[in-house]
Amino acid sequence: MAGRLFSKSKFQFFVSSLLRKVDPSALQESSLLLKPRPQFLEPCSAKDVHWVRRFHDGRPRGPLWRGKKLIGKEALFVISGLKRFKDDEEKLEKFVKTHVSRLLKMDMIAVLSELERQEEVSLAVKVFGVIQKQDWYKPDVFLYKDLIISLARCKKMDEAMQLWETMRKEELFPDSQTYTEVIRGFLRYGSPADAMNIYEDMKLSPDPPDELPFRILLKGLIPHPLLRNRVKQDFEELFPERHVYDPPEEIFGAC
Repeated sequence: MAGRLFSKSKFQFFVSSLLRKVDPSALQESSLLLKPRPQFLEPCSAKDVHWVRRFHDGRPRGPLWRGKKLIGKEALFVISGLKRFKDDEEKLEKFVKTHVSRLLKMDMIAVLSELERQEEVSLAVKVFGVIQKQDWYKPDVFLYKDLIISLARCKKMDEAMQLWETMRKEELFPDSQTYTEVIRGFLRYGSPADAMNIYEDMKLSPDPPDELPFRILLKGLIPHPLLRNRVKQDFEELFPERHVYDPPEEIFGAC
């Protein structure tokens, strides 16, 4: 028993003497190495935040992400179904009655816009016909505008003019962009007389005239000097400060 007490006291004396010889600063550094200090969050500057944002977090960026958020699952299902049955009129009509007609307002408009974007204009016309039968539908010039422009760009001028006549019966006037695209479509279609009919309708519009439709006509009517001179005269009256390029006379003679 006495031996144990002696050895214990001797060990305590040895440890105390050892600690006296150790430098306190070295002991503090060693304790920091063994037990690291917890790092607390500090406010970041705007420069640091800009640097952190450069990392990609795996989510889709840009229009892809926004597009998926705008078009719902039901609308995507209807778009794929319409494209699948577009060559079978019977199945297409059945699909329209069972699926397109039950869509909500925003989904139905989203389907119409997406079909126009994909240049599925025949399907877009069918969906627009369903929209016109809805209780919430009111004549809207912008719905007509997008669809007519899509048809004109696809050179489906007969269907475009059917919508044009319907729009005019509802006492709606298109804007300058619509006039421009329809006039351009008729000129590409090889029908300057129809382009002039749209031009005469444009002059009756309550909106102020724009320069671009005149420019399209002046360029497209070069093979038809009589019609071109008529448009040129109106252009000079409306835009006296603008210059009109006249091609050489031999071009008219060759035409």
